[in-house]
Amino acid sequence: MARDLASWLAYLEQLHPVAIELGLERVRTVFQRLAMERVAPRVVTVTGTNGKGSTCAFLASLLAGQGLKVGVYASPHLRHYRERVQINGQPVTDAQLCSAFARVEAARGDVSLTYFEMGTLAAFWLFHAAGLDGVVLEVGLGGRLDAVNLLDADLAIVTSIGLDHAEWLGTTREQVAFEKAGIFRPGRPVVCGDPEPPEVMVRQAAALGAPLWIRGQDFGLQPDGEGWCWWGRSQEGQSVRFAGLPALSLPPENAAVALQAMLLLQPDLQAPGSALQAACLPGRLDRRWLRRPDGQLLPMLLDVGHNSHAATWLAGQLQRQPPAGRRWAVFGLLADKDLAGVLEPLLPQVDEWLAVTLPTPRARPALELARTLQACQKPVEVQSSVAAALDLLLQRAAPDDEILVLGSFYCVAEGLDWLERFPEEGGHYVAG
Repeated sequence: MARDLASWLAYLEQLHPVAIELGLERVRTVFQRLAMERVAPRVVTVTGTNGKGSTCAFLASLLAGQGLKVGVYASPHLRHYRERVQINGQPVTDAQLCSAFARVEAARGDVSLTYFEMGTLAAFWLFHAAGLDGVVLEVGLGGRLDAVNLLDADLAIVTSIGLDHAEWLGTTREQVAFEKAGIFRPGRPVVCGDPEPPEVMVRQAAALGAPLWIRGQDFGLQPDGEGWCWWGRSQEGQSVRFAGLPALSLPPENAAVALQAMLLLQPDLQAPGSALQAACLPGRLDRRWLRRPDGQLLPMLLDVGHNSHAATWLAGQLQRQPPAGRRWAVFGLLADKDLAGVLEPLLPQVDEWLAVTLPTPRARPALELARTLQACQKPVEVQSSVAAALDLLLQRAAPDDEILVLGSFYCVAEGLDWLERFPEEGGHYVAG
């Protein structure tokens, strides 16, 4: 009997004895059995501590803006697994994923693969079958030993280098940079969004003869009226400049990285502003509007930032756009995340906190979150779920207040599920 997608995902979760096992030998064996010569003519691999998702979105939008057929593989997903595999801006269907999983399952034989490895090979198979012009691949963890690194990228991107997943990647920026530099290939360009990459990364690029573009040295951005200006250089060393670029809902620093990568892929790039503005990524500085029972609109912001680097960036955005009233935060976090590092930059930007325990065994208990916030002299109360917290705030928050949902993909996914309870017009939810 054929499996549906839910059955496949349940099967994949128990297929391998551990959830994460870095390394390429097992997944390479199955990839060779699948007999795919090239997934696409252009392959871009994107790693980094933060900014991978928005950089992938910007680059995919730029490629599509040139009339190219593009696939994007990203993880984790927010609400539906099919979000991980997109072709021409749309998630693939459940049926396509089931067919791809069946193909990988037939090829793997007695080789044990993790959930992520099976998903990665299924994405490769779907991209191969779609006849795409290019694919943008987001690294799941690290770089060097991640299943995505099975493919030899034509261009590698490192968005940023910070500390996260220390048990796998190390406890220093040098160690993390070494792992991320594992996606570099001999003679092929590397674009780095970190203005000060550790020396180990620079040395690795030099050793491979991989030309390296670093933000702030070889390309960058600066304010330009109501928008911004980008400057960079081509593979031949020629200076290129795009002025009057529009304001964006995603971080412009990551748009700058995508622009430099795009220039290297397509030197005749022209007028990229509309393609950048079209890029979107649910859950990243994602603004929506709630209609209160009295009919007035209440702003809501969702963000998946869950480490200190992402929290610092989010805090900067919040500081630039304070509400007229109070800012309420619905907050949940996983136990393996740096609670102090996430809270420190956000504490001055939030007036009232509602702590929740997320629906996963990996969650940090809401009571622990609340105790930490109380120790920081912040008003906080515990709610049973994100939905319960939002139900409360829909009644309690004033029209000039703002609701922030943050701390984890799980937290934002629950917020989006709650929003789906209401029709966009005529109910409590108005699209952002």
